[in-house]
Amino acid sequence: MTNDHDDDEPIQEPTRWRDELWTAQVLKNEDDDGWAVSMTRRGDPEPALIGPWTMGRDKKNPKPLDAPAFHTLVKTASEVLRRHEQQLHAQLNKQIVVGYGSESVRVALRIVPDEDNPHAILSAQDAQGDPLGEVRVAPDFKLSAASAEAWIASGYETPRNARMR
Repeated sequence: MTNDHDDDEPIQEPTRWRDELWTAQVLKNEDDDGWAVSMTRRGDPEPALIGPWTMGRDKKNPKPLDAPAFHTLVKTASEVLRRHEQQLHAQLNKQIVVGYGSESVRVALRIVPDEDNPHAILSAQDAQGDPLGEVRVAPDFKLSAASAEAWIASGYETPRNARMR
C-alpha cells in the first residue's frame, strides 16, 4: 500500500496504473471467475468506469495492464464522464425560442439543485442576446411555448404557477 504523500507518484504495476489524473485497478470479479477493471479520476469518490478485464494466458490471472490499455481506459472513462455531464446539463438547462409579435425571444430555465434551497431561474433574451427579464421560480416549473408566451405577455412578472413555496 502507498503512503498518502506518495499519491502523486505514477504507478505502473501489472494490476494498477496511475497517472496524474487517473487510477486503473484490476479487481477480482465477484460475480464470476473473471476479472474487472475500475477507472477512478483523482478526487472522485467512485469509479467513473468499471468493466470486464481480460484473462491472462494462463486463463487464471488477469492480463497485466500496459500503456496502450491504460490510455484506452482513460479515453473511455473520460467519455463516460463527458456524456454524464452533458446529460446533467440538459436536465438542468432548458430553452425555447418563441415568436412574440415580430420579435423572437429566447426563454431559458436554469435549475439550481441546491440541497437547502432548490430553485430555478427563468430568463428571456431578445434575438441580439440582450436581457428582457429574469425571475426566480420553483425548480419544478414547466417551460413550454405556452408558459413562455404567457410570461412574456405578463411583462416578465413571476408566473403565478411558478412561485417559490
